[in-house]
Amino acid sequence: MSATRLRILAFGAHPDDCDIKAGGAATLYAAQGHQVRFVSVTNGDAGHHEIGGVELARRRRAESEAASAVAGIEYNVLDIHDGELVPSLENRKMIIRMIRTYTPNLILTHRPNDYHPDHRYTAILVQDSAYMVTVPNICTDVPALVTNPVIAYLSDNFQKPTPFAPTVVVDIDQVIEKKLDMLHCHTSQMYEWLPFNGGRLEDVPASPQERRKWLEHRLGQFKAMADRYRGLLVKRYGADRGEKVKYAEAFEPCEYGAALTEDNAPTLFPF
Repeated sequence: MSATRLRILAFGAHPDDCDIKAGGAATLYAAQGHQVRFVSVTNGDAGHHEIGGVELARRRRAESEAASAVAGIEYNVLDIHDGELVPSLENRKMIIRMIRTYTPNLILTHRPNDYHPDHRYTAILVQDSAYMVTVPNICTDVPALVTNPVIAYLSDNFQKPTPFAPTVVVDIDQVIEKKLDMLHCHTSQMYEWLPFNGGRLEDVPASPQERRKWLEHRLGQFKAMADRYRGLLVKRYGADRGEKVKYAEAFEPCEYGAALTEDNAPTLFPF
């Protein structure tokens, strides 16, 4: 276990978002004895083509709990309808209270330019909370933080208005199977809704064993991350290891909150 026990708080819009973008890093943190909490800001009750509402929300909460057990982390799913998240004052205060109560060293979340409004508004809520978590006269029922946590963005492929620009890229080769096991827990998404929405439902095998093997098609996106940011991997791990990394996750500094720098990155991403 690391001498400094970190507290990592990741906000995703839906119950599988953090797993896809940071499941590998979460598993690495947990293996070192750090504390990780994933938060899904909505309950995911719209993300399916056959079921919805309370039934789907309960199913996705159970999937999240199963994924958290695989990684050894906490997983909170908030009771806000999927597709209906708004950056309201009420929701901002909720996020402020969650950050203050958890006192994280590092917060991870979406970038504010994204195809999904829930992703965008999750990012905005976290950004709007960044300074306010240090203001004692805001949400006076929870003590204000003395300093802002560092905030970093989860990866995406969007180019406008600015492309994703990470400074930290993490080797997840040793935990890639666990990351796939986490995704495997999200049955309603990996094998039903996302293939349906992408026109690939007929490609999904029937048995759980065959599905888990089929899920390896996802490896391409994690391999692409390593190839795209090979230079950062070499800088972080040295040429010998950096050139050999197959799968990676990447994180971009947010200008809100405390800065993610070359000095504190090795402490906040101690892999």
